[in-house]
Amino acid sequence: MTLEQIPLARQVDVVLEQLSGELRGLTAGTIVIQIRNDAVGRFGIRHLPVDCGNSDRGTHGMTAAQVQNLRRLAVEALRHKNGWTHGEISYDFVLKQDQVYVSVQFESNYNMANLMFRFSPKSRNRREASN
Repeated sequence: MTLEQIPLARQVDVVLEQLSGELRGLTAGTIVIQIRNDAVGRFGIRHLPVDCGNSDRGTHGMTAAQVQNLRRLAVEALRHKNGWTHGEISYDFVLKQDQVYVSVQFESNYNMANLMFRFSPKSRNRREASN
């Protein structure tokens, strides 16, 4: 089975499962997943390691249950991905008052070179060259 045969929702779930150890130590950040041909390529987390806002409250990052909730929300958000196969998904998350909040940004990418190649009138150019 190739990566393209696995549904994107399952791939995203596997990505977040892979990142769960790192996520458990965070209170905020951005998960970035790059998509090509509806398959996950690169993925990772962007975050500021110094959490100035919660240092006096004793917050130590997400629990395993909160990470599981984040995974569920991330997979549910894929319902809004519509009609594109290449791009990037960013999940901005924050832990506030023991509640995980997620904001999702979808970025679709297209390659003009692919479009121009697909729509170039090859048969007409061949006829003109033979005359």
